[in-house]
Order: sequence, then C-alpha cells, then structure tokens
Amino acid sequence: MGERVLLVGEAKLAAEKWVQREGIRLPGLEGAFITGSVTTLPDEKLLPASSDVDVTVVLTHPPTRKPGKFSYCGVLLEVTFEAPQRIFSAETVLGDPHLAGGTWVMKIDADPSGRLKRLQREVAGRYAYRQWVRRRCRAAAATASARLQSLDRSAALHERVTAWLFGTSLTALILLLAGLRAPTVRRRYVEVRDLLFEHGRPGFHEQLLHLLGCADWGQSQASEHLEAVASAFERAKSLPKGDFPYAGDISAAARGVAIGGSRELIEQGLHREAVFWIVATYSRCQWILDFNGCDDVGDGLQQGYLSMLNDLGITSAADLEARCKQVLAFLPRVMEVAEAVMDTTAEIEQGNQM
Repeated sequence: MGERVLLVGEAKLAAEKWVQREGIRLPGLEGAFITGSVTTLPDEKLLPASSDVDVTVVLTHPPTRKPGKFSYCGVLLEVTFEAPQRIFSAETVLGDPHLAGGTWVMKIDADPSGRLKRLQREVAGRYAYRQWVRRRCRAAAATASARLQSLDRSAALHERVTAWLFGTSLTALILLLAGLRAPTVRRRYVEVRDLLFEHGRPGFHEQLLHLLGCADWGQSQASEHLEAVASAFERAKSLPKGDFPYAGDISAAARGVAIGGSRELIEQGLHREAVFWIVATYSRCQWILDFNGCDDVGDGLQQGYLSMLNDLGITSAADLEARCKQVLAFLPRVMEVAEAVMDTTAEIEQGNQM
C-alpha cells in the first residue's frame, strides 16, 4: 500500500468534519478546537504520513477515557477531552505546560458561547511574558520530580520504565517551553536539539541524551531495536486493551506514527532523538502483552525489550532508581539553562502581566 498523500488543509477539514458530525453529538459539548503542529503549517503543505491531527473537545463532564487515535476520512485524529474549568480559565491555561502552547494558535471548530475565542485572545496577549513562561517551566519540572520520586517498586517493569522515561523527557520539554516552542511529545528531542543549537548550547543536548542513555547509540543499533518494537506492535495491536489509556497508539491506524515516525527520524540521522519514542512505544506494547497474559516463549518479545533496556544502561531495578536520582539531581541545571534560553529568546517580554 502506498503512502497517503494529504494536504494539511485537507487534514484540518477532516477534523472539522468529525467535530460537526460526531463531536457535536457528545453530551455537554461546550467547544472543540484543533491544536498541534497542523495549526502552524500552511494548508498547501503535504501532511507527513507520521503526523496526526490533535482535536480537543470541551465537555461539561468529560469521560475519564479519551478516544485517543483513530482514522477518520483518511486522517489520523487524536481526540482528547477537557473540562470547562481548565480550558476557560486564561490563568489556568497560561500556567499549563501543555495547554498554553496549543491554545493561543488553536483552530476553533465549535464555540457556541464564544468563550474559546475570548480565551484565545487573552492567552495570546500574555503567552510570551516571562512570568508565564517561567511558571510553565516550573510546572513541568514539578511534574518531572513527582514522576521520578514516586517510582513504584511493585509495579511491572514497563510501568516503571514509562515513569522514568517520561519524567526524564521533561528535561527536554522544559527547554522547549523556555524557548516558546510547541510542547511536542514524539519529536521533543528533535525539537530541543534544534533549539539548543540555535542558542549555542549543542553540548547540553548531548547531556540530555546521556540522561536518556542513548548518547552513544549508533544508527544500526536504533534500527535493530525499532524492528523489535515493530514485532511487538504487530502482536499487541489486535489484542484486547482493557482500560489502557493509550490503546489508540497501539493500533493499525496509528502504526504510521508509532513505527513509521521513528523510522523516519532514524533515516534522517536523528536515531538518538528517536529513542524516546521507541522506548515509549515498546513499553506500551509490553503493557498490552502483559494485560493479555502473553508469555513470549519462542517469539523473543520480552527479550527484545530487556535488550533495549540493557543498551540504555538499565539492567536492574537498582539501575532504574539510580537513573531517576540522576535526573532529579540534574533538574536544577536544566532550569538554569531554561533561564538562559529565556534571556536570548527575543519574543519573550519582561512586563508584569500576572
């Protein structure tokens, strides 16, 4: 099957169509908007096969389980739910590491009360003030500390690895926030690499990769581990997923993002930056395999996971705990560099706009 050819504008229209046909039926709908990278791209640009379109739906009483990723009119959508008390407070949004960056450039598809339009104006007016930039960085650092300090020794290995992985990756997110970059997930190590090079700090990017354990990985090494992930993905994608919140990420529709996106980075020579999402995807596959009681005798899926962790320098529970402590000790340095990035980001304003 050939790679889909789709323009950004067509992808936006598909998301809008979903909101108008499906989202509008959700009880308590108070608004819906498109966010993410497509909102900053020209409509005539080709949408990469490894990209999805993020849609946020504001509901009076949002369900605890989000729809996640699914295909609609040939476009991979990722739909999340938010409560009005979070979305319609400009102060809450401005201080949130994930909401702020997407809200001020959002494409509004449903706004019956006009509150989203007012919110967008308020957030855009104060988004670049240093007080709010710093608050978002501190919020991300607090989240990292909470994840890394609360590692549950009784949890399954893939759950502990996920807590360490995402806690560690927030070091990259903090710097993206400091430079007014979008709080991307899958590509955060790529984006922070570009940011640090622009600010004359390429060595600090190496330190971030060292914390992740992949600073010395080669391209073939990353490719081999991705192939193991692809095998686990093929096994896990069709299995029951219970209440797993990331079920949509391990599905046939999401393969282009989960596997294809990582392969794309490896082919571009960004194999070390691809490692974060490779580990995240493998850990999610392991969750599903474990949920279904799969033993991997004969197929090597668990062994492949352990081999990947070994190459990251994690061979025991003690290693994992030590790595968490290493990141915690490094966080103050990340915050120092974040302040330096703010100093040299021309768009950041110094006014008192709390």
